[in-house]
Amino acid sequence: MTALEVKTHDTAPAEGEASAPPPARSSGPGGRAAELLRSPALLAAYLWVAVILAAAIHPGLFVPGDPLRQDGAHMLLEPSLDHLFGTDDFGRDQFTRTVWGTRLSLQAAVIAVLIGLVSGSLLGLAAGALRGRADSILMRVIDIMLAVPSLIVSLAIISALGRGTLNIAIAIGINSTAGFARLMRSEVLRVSNATYVEASVFTGHGYVYRLFRHVVPNASRSVLAAATMDIGTAILTVAALSFLGLGAPPPTPEWGLLVAEGRTFIGVQWWLSLLPGLVIVLTVLAVYRIGRSFNRGRTRVVA
Repeated sequence: MTALEVKTHDTAPAEGEASAPPPARSSGPGGRAAELLRSPALLAAYLWVAVILAAAIHPGLFVPGDPLRQDGAHMLLEPSLDHLFGTDDFGRDQFTRTVWGTRLSLQAAVIAVLIGLVSGSLLGLAAGALRGRADSILMRVIDIMLAVPSLIVSLAIISALGRGTLNIAIAIGINSTAGFARLMRSEVLRVSNATYVEASVFTGHGYVYRLFRHVVPNASRSVLAAATMDIGTAILTVAALSFLGLGAPPPTPEWGLLVAEGRTFIGVQWWLSLLPGLVIVLTVLAVYRIGRSFNRGRTRVVA
């Protein structure tokens, strides 16, 4: 059967105008490169994320020093060429600590999204595939999860598991399960009603084959795109909970903890909180921008 391209955002033609087919949008490497050249903001977002990933994988490429090394002779220094983000009240280089904090913060965000993506997708797939009473029961459970404020759920889970970055990631992942489940369910129902899926009944294939051959691959595209944007939310939430003192204990370098430690001196040494916080903001904005590029005007190929 020939592939059909289904637009995610269709606009009705004005009255009296003939509907014209939308311009082709290449999803290959060449099309992505052309899109980057047309959008400097998107290119900057990719470059920033690439730098952040490199810092998380190998922070020694950017800062050769030890993030825990104290220097009593150089406490609370202003930003300079020797100390780009200044030094804290123990003489530790704030830029070095920010770079090393990238690994822990990003690991927690990725783990959180993976937990929510896998568990939510399985629940949504089960609800959309089974239908009937099973669907109703699962969706009522999801509605209850969505009704409880996420911060309360996170605090309850962290209180039960204990403080730590990994426990924060687990709490955030459980919170995001409901959103992924509802999205996966709606996509499974939408794709299941597509003409090509209904026509595949006449090929003699069973329901399970049609589900995993046609429905799941196409339904998962929107879920994966949502997961890309959810990484930004997870980074922000991890930093917020670490700021509250629920993450890694001091002196472990972590983005939220660095902002929290600098707030004591915010009136004088404002850079101690502002500069690590600026790194968090830029990273979240860059991830959101990349996620939007996957969603906006995206075509799905179904077969």
